Amino acid sequence: MTATTPRVGQAAATGRVEPQTSAPERARELLRRGFGLIGPRHPRHSVTVDQLDTLALPVADDGVVIGVDAENRPAVLGLNRPLPYDVVLIGGLWTVQVIALRAAATGTRVAVETARAQVWMPMVHAMGGGQNGMAVYDVGRVPPLGASAGTPVLVVRDCGMRPPRGRVVSGPWQSVLTLLPYVSPVAPRLVRQARLVGIQRVSPDEATELGRTMALTRAEMDSLPGLSDGLTLWCTDRDRQYVMTQPTDAETGLLGTPRRMD
Repeated sequence: MTATTPRVGQAAATGRVEPQTSAPERARELLRRGFGLIGPRHPRHSVTVDQLDTLALPVADDGVVIGVDAENRPAVLGLNRPLPYDVVLIGGLWTVQVIALRAAATGTRVAVETARAQVWMPMVHAMGGGQNGMAVYDVGRVPPLGASAGTPVLVVRDCGMRPPRGRVVSGPWQSVLTLLPYVSPVAPRLVRQARLVGIQRVSPDEATELGRTMALTRAEMDSLPGLSDGLTLWCTDRDRQYVMTQPTDAETGLLGTPRRMD
């Protein structure tokens, strides 16, 4: 019967006695060999099969937190996508500026196309004079922006009720957010082209027109004229979600309180 002999026994059999090394010396030897630092030792965390069903992980899309939903959970808008993504907001400037500010804070470059640069420049100055991810351009003067997975871009089109067809359009890693203050004659075309549409407080006639264009339910149409400031109904082809945008103290100091009218 053969038994496995420990290392110290092998040394004794050959007549050699290996020197005992201390823990610090062993650690230095491991580092010299490239094994890295030795971290603290902790017991393993384990659960039984029956306990797995009790685990709840808050996993959701990455993106910009634009507010909270009806259950007071964070509502996240994923703007940085590998495919073209068009968003239309029929609402107020305040909400678009909050989204742009938060997108820039997450590392997205924001290009604002507008005929009223004076309402955007305070944001640009607050962010470092255009050196921290936000720039303002005249209508039709947005240059190619070189969007990529490492440098995603959000183009904000604040061009009034009848925005001209943009020279810079959505593409991979470049989303376009168009602001419409009201339901204008070009709204149906923009809404049909968009992947996501946000609607804030509108008149009953506008609500009826949007209901036909977007196949809203009667309850959704009836709610639109009474939406409070900061509340938006966000719509895709299949989903509807009410989101309340709540400003931080810094956003309130820069942009003021939520409002529908500019």
